[in-house]
Amino acid sequence: MSEDSVGKNIKVLRKQKNITLQELAARTGFTKSYLSKIERSKKAPPHSTVNRIAMALEVEVAYILSEKLKNSSDIRISFTKKNEGKVVESLGSSYGYKYQALGFTKPGKNMQAYIIEIPFKESNVFQHEGEEFIYVLEGKYEFIYDGGKYIMEEGDSVYFDSGVPHTARSLGKKKAKILAIMYSYKRL
Repeated sequence: MSEDSVGKNIKVLRKQKNITLQELAARTGFTKSYLSKIERSKKAPPHSTVNRIAMALEVEVAYILSEKLKNSSDIRISFTKKNEGKVVESLGSSYGYKYQALGFTKPGKNMQAYIIEIPFKESNVFQHEGEEFIYVLEGKYEFIYDGGKYIMEEGDSVYFDSGVPHTARSLGKKKAKILAIMYSYKRL
């Protein structure tokens, strides 16, 4: 992703949603002139700033960090070609997880889909608002949910309340890959 895409994407998104700079300023707490400068800049602002703007525009940060958004007024659909999924380093990389966001260009969604590579070591326990569906694409892994352990292999799936503590680890010689769909009760 080139740094100058960020400001351009913010502007495209803001216009698609019919939000003025003044309205965005009110939502973010930033000044209108600062936001205008971000939209024109060839350098990306700090991640915390992008995160605040994303929240105000009701989209995920990954959407703003896309290579280049299409200046289209139809935000009802998101089509992603093979290998266009965005690798999201900030999500779980510190725990050994590798996330590839799917359908990330659709703003205002309740679901987020990822292809996730599971580490071999059991790491942090996750717990967050919403529900999840997991489908094992390849490999074998141990899914731990509220203390219970489930061995999952290719083709297995699980649907669960993600407000309950959960974690996982790959088993065998090759890391497991899963399709995970996370549902949030409030739009992203």
